[in-house]
Amino acid sequence: MTGAGRVSAKPGSRRRGGRWLLSCAAIALGLGAGLSPARAAVLPNACDVLASQLGTGASGPLFLASYPTAEPGPLHDAAFLYDNAVAVVALVGCGRPDLARRIGDALLAALDRDRFWHDGRLRNGYAAGPVDAGPVKLAGWWDDAQNRWLEDRYQAGSDVGNLAWAMLALLALDRTGADPRYRTGAERIGQWVATQRDSRGDGGFTGGTFGHEPTPTLVRWKSVEHNTDLVAAFSRLAAVTNDPRWRDNAVVAQRFVEAMWDPQERAFAAGTGDDGVSRNPTLALDAQIWPLLALPGAVARFDAVLATVERRLGFQGGFAYGEPADGVWTEGTAQVAVLSRLRDDEAQAATLLATVAAQRTPDGGYYATSTASIPTGFVLATDPAKPRLYYHLPHLGALAWAALAERGFNPFTLAVVQPAR
Repeated sequence: MTGAGRVSAKPGSRRRGGRWLLSCAAIALGLGAGLSPARAAVLPNACDVLASQLGTGASGPLFLASYPTAEPGPLHDAAFLYDNAVAVVALVGCGRPDLARRIGDALLAALDRDRFWHDGRLRNGYAAGPVDAGPVKLAGWWDDAQNRWLEDRYQAGSDVGNLAWAMLALLALDRTGADPRYRTGAERIGQWVATQRDSRGDGGFTGGTFGHEPTPTLVRWKSVEHNTDLVAAFSRLAAVTNDPRWRDNAVVAQRFVEAMWDPQERAFAAGTGDDGVSRNPTLALDAQIWPLLALPGAVARFDAVLATVERRLGFQGGFAYGEPADGVWTEGTAQVAVLSRLRDDEAQAATLLATVAAQRTPDGGYYATSTASIPTGFVLATDPAKPRLYYHLPHLGALAWAALAERGFNPFTLAVVQPAR
């Protein structure tokens, strides 16, 4: 995340996401029961539903809304970078690169036409919908109490994990032979991310920036999730360019992730605090699962984490994001399904996919959670007094990961899963 879309406000960790909801008060929930297995079975598969969100016969750059039913507020019409990047990779995995290119072209437009930055960084979120000429817009909302237009500070910033996913999205399109601009765009993003390389403690890359131009806050904590993303993105970039700089950056990120393994807890720490050294022991599902999907040989070396995840995060046939485990995190459960296929455990993958299918919306999408809200163990960057939660809302990230799980497509290697031996 992964953040709403992947809102990486983990002091000492990361996003996912992505994919984090920014304000409890801003959301109207309307929690409903999950679909029956019979009803879920007749809905189109996740690939087809994701493809339908791009429209038929339409063209031009486009960002998809991360939470299409969100009420006015920070999430309304917000297109989180992470969610849209995962959607690109999923569409490529679904065999629909033609549709994926619409979002990919929006990413390139955002690189070229930011209202302030021209150094290779992207924002954590944009306004959903077609991308018009001129500066690419950020989402926002009118605040009656303040009588002014507001933008979320997280969405205006740049998490390195989200940018890594944008790199993976563009490199997925590059693999289709569509346009050399996608590879060039990935390199431009990588050049900015490389400026966040850190020498403190176990190295790695810091979180990025938070807040608006011209002087956003530098995020000094480091995240296992972010650095896992960067292992994959820099490795893929090194493979297609033969540039040793990218391989070196991948090695730096991988060393940090591996250093965060705690053999006693049999789990990865979430990352570090702002000092870049002290560990954040919060247990986050994606920080446990993603290294096994992204790091070469990690399935064998860190397989013990699966028992930890099952014991502490397992919930009703699926998995929660964090502790306490009191609801299914749809996206994360789909991530474990992809890993199950990598581990050649098709029985578990089928069970997890059934749990994911139970979270379908009436129109074929997927709710982010099975219950009204689930905790992440982190707080909001925009308001540290509030916990960061996932809510029972239709979510683009959940839909994209469901498609990846259905297809058995590993977004970190940009290939169909082959069982690890």
